[in-house]
Amino acid sequence: MLRRSSMTDAFARNSHARYEGGQDIRNRAFAYSCRVVDFCEQLATAGGVGRLMIPQLLNCSVSFATMLEEAAAAESDDDFISKYCIGLKECRESWTRMRVCKMCRKGSEAEANALVQEGDELISIVTTIVKKKRRNVAAKRVAEKAAKAAERAARRAGNS
Repeated sequence: MLRRSSMTDAFARNSHARYEGGQDIRNRAFAYSCRVVDFCEQLATAGGVGRLMIPQLLNCSVSFATMLEEAAAAESDDDFISKYCIGLKECRESWTRMRVCKMCRKGSEAEANALVQEGDELISIVTTIVKKKRRNVAAKRVAEKAAKAAERAARRAGNS
């Protein structure tokens, strides 16, 4: 039987071949969250201080994936950006907490290293998505203003 992290990695790679509408990053965030759940189970078994870190690590990791899923149903571009920014904050928190686990040697060293690396990559990807979306929204608003100005000018020219 596959470990949960192996199953979620397979899900992330194979569930949507087209990755339309940002599905790839959402799958990857989901897989990351599931791997953190497995890591937290290791912390729980080991006990000690690592066990005290579990609630916050779980909350921010799962919240990250949840916010990206909520953004898929955003009501506006601003709502999308807001949800992705919140998700980015949660991912940064998760990444920082995983770095603490790694540095303090809590849980599996190999898995802590892998999760820190994955968190770093996810932060880079989500940051890029937010920057591009903001740039596209700004360009769209400039184009809309220009179109409205041209329409007003045409109406004025028609009334002359």
